[in-house]
Amino acid sequence: MNDCVFCKMIKGEIPSYKVYEDKTVVAFLDINPVHEGHVLVLPKKHVVNLEDVSEKLLNKTIKIVKKFGQSIKDNLAPGYNIIVNNDPVAGQEIQHLHFHVIPRYDKDRLTTWTRNQYGEGRVELIQKQLKIN
Repeated sequence: MNDCVFCKMIKGEIPSYKVYEDKTVVAFLDINPVHEGHVLVLPKKHVVNLEDVSEKLLNKTIKIVKKFGQSIKDNLAPGYNIIVNNDPVAGQEIQHLHFHVIPRYDKDRLTTWTRNQYGEGRVELIQKQLKIN
């Protein structure tokens, strides 16, 4: 995609701080990190979200996500979050599938979401709507 920031970074048209690259996957430091060491891992092929990516490419990408998780634990922090913002309503700002691997620290006060409860009869209804084979 011509106007995709990540595609331009992959091609070297925009500078980035790459921390991994192979034929199909690239990772670079987020320039606006939640914490230092916040890595973005993405397939080089332009795909918008999880529904668009092939299982083969997703498997290759998630293996690199896993390696960065271990690298964060070995070198920076005691834990990490993996976050995918899938579609604009979920906070996806760049329409190219990417995984955030975010270092986490004790008492870092980062919150990822609030908790709610189901209303009367809602949990059963939602269960029926979302059940897959």
